[in-house]
Amino acid sequence: MNAQQILRAIGNGELDQTLIRLYGADGPGYAAKRCQAAVEGFVERFGDNEQLHLFSSPGRVELIGNHTDHNHGCVMAGAVNMDILAVACPTEDNIIRVKSVGHKQDDIDLSDLTPQQEESTHSASLIRGTAFDFARKGRKIGGFTAYTTSDVPKGSGLSSSAAFEVLIGSILNHFYNEGKISPEQIAITAQFAENVYFGKPSGLMDQMACSVGNIVGIDFNDPQKPVIRPLCLSPEESGHRLVIVSAGHGHADLTDEYAAIPAEMKAVASLFDAPVLRGIGYDDLMKKSAEIRKQYGDRALLRAIHFVKENQRAILAADAVENKDFLAFLSLLNASGDSSLLCLQNISAASEPTSQGIALALAAAKDLLEGEGACRVHGGGFGGTMLAIVSDNKMEAFIYRMEQLFEKDCCHCLTFRQGATKII
Repeated sequence: MNAQQILRAIGNGELDQTLIRLYGADGPGYAAKRCQAAVEGFVERFGDNEQLHLFSSPGRVELIGNHTDHNHGCVMAGAVNMDILAVACPTEDNIIRVKSVGHKQDDIDLSDLTPQQEESTHSASLIRGTAFDFARKGRKIGGFTAYTTSDVPKGSGLSSSAAFEVLIGSILNHFYNEGKISPEQIAITAQFAENVYFGKPSGLMDQMACSVGNIVGIDFNDPQKPVIRPLCLSPEESGHRLVIVSAGHGHADLTDEYAAIPAEMKAVASLFDAPVLRGIGYDDLMKKSAEIRKQYGDRALLRAIHFVKENQRAILAADAVENKDFLAFLSLLNASGDSSLLCLQNISAASEPTSQGIALALAAAKDLLEGEGACRVHGGGFGGTMLAIVSDNKMEAFIYRMEQLFEKDCCHCLTFRQGATKII
C-alpha cells in the first residue's frame, strides 16, 4: 500500500478494530492520529512508496520477578498499550535506514555487521546486532527504510530499548522471512543485540514480554528455551487500574548500578560452583552466609536472598492469577516491592543520594492505598517509575497526590495488549 491508501484506511475506519485491540477504546482517536502522523513523517523524509507497512512494538511492565531473569529465574510481565510505531518499506540496497522522531537517522550497511565501538549504547548498535544474529542463524536479512515514533518514555522502566529491538526483528521477520520466526526467537535475538552490541547486560524478560505480548509467566531456567505460561489478568474486572508513575529521572545513565546486580548475584553463585543463582535455596545461602559476606559483602548476600525469595513469589503470583485470586496476587506484588527496597536495593542510586523520587512515591502510595492495591519499584530501578494497582475509588486521590509530588501527567493508566505486530 502507498501512503494515500494507508491514510484512507485510517480515515474510513478500516483499522478501528485493530487499533482498539492494541490501544484500547481510544485507539481510533489517539492511535489513529499517531499512525497518520507517522505515515506523513515517512513521506516527508523518504518519499512515498508502494510497499509501505505499519508496525507496532509495545512497551512492557514487569509485574513481578524483579531482577530474576538474568539469573535464570521466573517472572511475570505484560505488554502494554504504549508502543513504538513504525512505517517501513523494504529496499534493495542492503542498507537499513531508521529515522526515529527526536533522534538522528541510523544508516546500517548490512555488508559489515561487526560491532562498531562508536555505536555502543546507541540505537544503531541494536539494529546492527539484530541483523547479525539473524544472519548467523541462517535467517534472511535485507535493507529497509523506517520512520518511527514512540510514546514509550525513554528511561521510564517500560523498556523502550526492548521495544525498539523487537520492532527491528519484527520488520526483518515480515519483510524477509515470511513472518515465520516465532516471537520467542525474536526476543532472544533482541537480547543478544542489547547484551553484545549495545553493551547492557539485561536479562530476557523485557524482550520476551514485548515480543510475545499480553500477560505471561516466563521461566528462564533454560534461557534458550524459556517456558511461557500465558495468563489472563484484568485489574479492571476487580475495580482496579494499572498505573505507572514517572517519579524520577530514568536510569539510562546508571548502567553500572544496574550491571552490579547480576554481577553480585553471579558472584554469590560462584561460591556454589554455579554460573547463576537458579537452583540455590535460602538455606544454602544461610549455610554459606559468612563466606559470602567476607568475599562479596552484605549487599551481595541481600541481593541473593532477594533472588531466591522473588523467584518463589513469581511462581506463586502466576498461580494466583491463574486461580483468579486477585487479593493473593496483590499481596505478592507488595511483598516483591518490599524485597526490592530492603534486599535488592534498587530504589535509588548510591551515587545520587539526594535523588529519592521512587522512595517518595512509594511512601506516598502506601499511605494513600492503606493496604488496598499494591505498589513497587518498576523495572531496573535506580530512578524511573513506580508501578501501582489502584482501586477505582482511590484513583482520583492517587493521581492528585502524585501530581503534587512530581508533575502534571506523571501518571499513566495502562492496559495489556498483544506483542509486536504488523498492523497493515
